[in-house]
Amino acid sequence: MTLKLTPNIADPDDFYDALLAAHEGLDKAQSDALNARLILVLANHIGDRETLFEALQTARARARD
Repeated sequence: MTLKLTPNIADPDDFYDALLAAHEGLDKAQSDALNARLILVLANHIGDRETLFEALQTARARARD
């Protein structure tokens, strides 16, 4: 499976608003924990090890930008 790196979320602004709302009222540690849980839930949903490692490499490379 190849990563989709072009926009692929229907109504991305709505999703972004929901993501921000999920963090409302949380302190930094709780917000970080929410992000970690979300990553693990989505990784489990994807399930394909090769795709997950490709995503890790891509995210790491872009973290340096």
